[in-house]
Amino acid sequence: MTLNNIRLEVMQTVGKSMDELIGKYLKSVEENWQPTDMLPDATNPEFIDDVREIQELCREMDYDLFTVLVGDTITEEALPTYESWLMSVQGVDQVNGNGWSKWVRAWTAEENRHGDLLNKYLYLSGRVNMREMEVSTQYLISDGFDIGTGMDPYKNFVYTSFQELATNVSHRRVASFSRKAGNKQLAKICNTIAKDEARHASAYMDFVRRIFELDPSEMMMAFEAMMKNKIVMPAMFLRESGQQIGELWEHFSDAAQRSMVYTTQDYITILKSLIADWNINDIKGLNDKGERARDYLMKLPDRLERISQRIVVPKRDHTFKWIAT
Repeated sequence: MTLNNIRLEVMQTVGKSMDELIGKYLKSVEENWQPTDMLPDATNPEFIDDVREIQELCREMDYDLFTVLVGDTITEEALPTYESWLMSVQGVDQVNGNGWSKWVRAWTAEENRHGDLLNKYLYLSGRVNMREMEVSTQYLISDGFDIGTGMDPYKNFVYTSFQELATNVSHRRVASFSRKAGNKQLAKICNTIAKDEARHASAYMDFVRRIFELDPSEMMMAFEAMMKNKIVMPAMFLRESGQQIGELWEHFSDAAQRSMVYTTQDYITILKSLIADWNINDIKGLNDKGERARDYLMKLPDRLERISQRIVVPKRDHTFKWIAT
């Protein structure tokens, strides 16, 4: 049996539990929060006063922190790219529909609320050049991206596990810093989104655990391959008007580091958490390649720690077009 056939068989086996998994990790539309639950009501006579308060608090936000909030919003808004990518993964039947296509659509529907909420909030903030933000969003969707997974479900689920944990960290940090600055509304918004991301991360990590039980060596090698190539963040391809694809990434990444929203250390911490959650050190039934992959993964956090000690984050040297002057 070929590797592709084995992966398809594994996906079909895990997919049989998809109704249970959707019920565990996703919420029904009726019980879920919606963006307007956390935004001023335009029909309320006090709407203008509420908007003024948002604008005052946003004007006081740290430049780097606010920049990361805008970049996170753009990344969330690029959801069509992520859905179209996952719909083409081996084992996901978009045409006839199966448990996996049901998952991707339901997950997408939950994620879609994040960009809607943040976009509306930033529009009300009065501190964003919305057209420039919209240009970056359209570029991010139209440029597409290559996360190094191909159509391999094993690699894709390593990526989504890592990425959902990373977005949880980013939104949670913005929430924490906003709360300390007295912006309770933004803190609630970002913390609510962060909880969604944590729930979604738990789902994708569960998928990987189930695959380890069925195909341990290939799953281990897929994990190794993703970490050797590094997890490429969707924001890697950010650009502003007049720029080439990916030209903005370094400036955005530096802003995230300076503001302590998402750092190199967070990348290492997430890797450690996945190694622990998937019980990598104790996986049984590995072949020689799987054992070598495990050895690489177990040593990787310390190696990255040593590299991180040499990283110096530069001072701000870029003015983002997203931020209104």
